[in-house]
Amino acid sequence: MTNQFNADSCNCNIIHEDVVNRVKQVMPQEEKLYDLAELFKVFGDTTRIKILYALFENEMCVCDIAVLLGMNQSAISHQLRVLKQAGLVKFRRDGKVVYYSLDDEHVKTIFDQGFIHINHK
Repeated sequence: MTNQFNADSCNCNIIHEDVVNRVKQVMPQEEKLYDLAELFKVFGDTTRIKILYALFENEMCVCDIAVLLGMNQSAISHQLRVLKQAGLVKFRRDGKVVYYSLDDEHVKTIFDQGFIHINHK
């Protein structure tokens, strides 16, 4: 009989109460963790990632983003609505044209950290 170690489970029944209590004290509220999970879900779509990447370079209108990504304007508008609801992009009107841009520099920071993580493997 072989003794195999399973890294996914703990074979002991000792609770390290000091560690559990210390971590419990610094855990964010459930609502904040939910909001964070929802934010990361927005980054889970390649089209939205492409739109964000484009907006790092320049503010753009829906028509320009659609041409850049080879998609129809309706699909781009839908994705921009998701990004706007998540607080990642904002817009401004210039006559009949609506231009989109990043909401703030935090968006680029999140993106850059993700790139650092995937490239360091």
